[in-house]
Amino acid sequence: MTDVTGAPDVLHTLFHSEQGGHEHVVLCQDRPTGLKAVIALHNTALGPALGGTRFYPYATEAEAIADALNLSRGMSYKNAMAGLDHGGGKAVIIGDPEKIKTEELLLAYGRFVASLNGLYVTACDVGTYVADMDVVARTNQWTTGRSPENGGAGDSSVLTAFGVFQGMRASAQTVWGDPSLRDRTVGVAGVGKVGHYLVEHLVADGAKVVITDVREESVRRITEKFPEVTVAADTDALIRTEGLDVYAPCALGGALNDGTVPALTARIVCGAANNQLAHPGVEKDLEARGILYAPDYVVNAGGVIQVADELHGFDFDRCKAKATKIFDTTLEIFARAKSDGIPPAAAADRIAEQRMAEARRG
Repeated sequence: MTDVTGAPDVLHTLFHSEQGGHEHVVLCQDRPTGLKAVIALHNTALGPALGGTRFYPYATEAEAIADALNLSRGMSYKNAMAGLDHGGGKAVIIGDPEKIKTEELLLAYGRFVASLNGLYVTACDVGTYVADMDVVARTNQWTTGRSPENGGAGDSSVLTAFGVFQGMRASAQTVWGDPSLRDRTVGVAGVGKVGHYLVEHLVADGAKVVITDVREESVRRITEKFPEVTVAADTDALIRTEGLDVYAPCALGGALNDGTVPALTARIVCGAANNQLAHPGVEKDLEARGILYAPDYVVNAGGVIQVADELHGFDFDRCKAKATKIFDTTLEIFARAKSDGIPPAAAADRIAEQRMAEARRG
């Protein structure tokens, strides 16, 4: 997938088939509440677009649009690889949620989503939570990630972390011939909504865990519960940890770039963050260094599996069974990459694009 961040002309990016090819982009503004948002639908060949709402203080509107385009395109691939009957969409709300998020703003946002008449189904993402989706749902029936009290499935981070753990097990199987992470050193960058659940799985599996996070309270929550977990000063220190076996980026995108890839000591990269590859070519750099990369949109699909199931009457056991299959899907991608002589990221793209193309022809 080609990253569009920093493209000189966002409109050109929107219509360029290789970089965007988006079907629908809505710019939303509600002056009374201060809402400024972008809703991007990339591909609806498989069904209504499904993807979360990110609430973030972007430096510019162009940056926000670029992020929405990147994220929505990523959701097309994620939903296709997860076997869901949904296309890819994503929304971003511009602003610091700690300062401008209000009930009135979320209700206004819900009305914009409702105006798409089911073409887009929204959910949580960075900066939005279950309680926020409960509010959005009051003005928009196409909302998932709601609380159980309001007919929803609750926090999707639980199954997101579980899916990443399955992808990590598949990666370990491929590299070491054993899916267990016991006695492997795993570095987790970002222990917030998803990362702290991932740490729980790793500790239970017997891994040696090293963490870092910009939020002291997130780190403290982990160390108080698991005193055996060690803390790195920052991400740069984490990726250079001697003896690191697995690196799990679980914060924002762009974690794998020209600066971090040469410094990585890990043999495997498998994490929950979206859009980990900062630009095209990074996947080849990882392969050249002998680092196995588990495509982010494949392994972090547990959350979208959960919120999609909510539309049909949520059943946790059914969702967990689907998320467990991320193990097999990841192995399939590694096998395809080997047979085609390409990096795993390219192999995953090929499989997802084939499914979307077949749906479009049908």
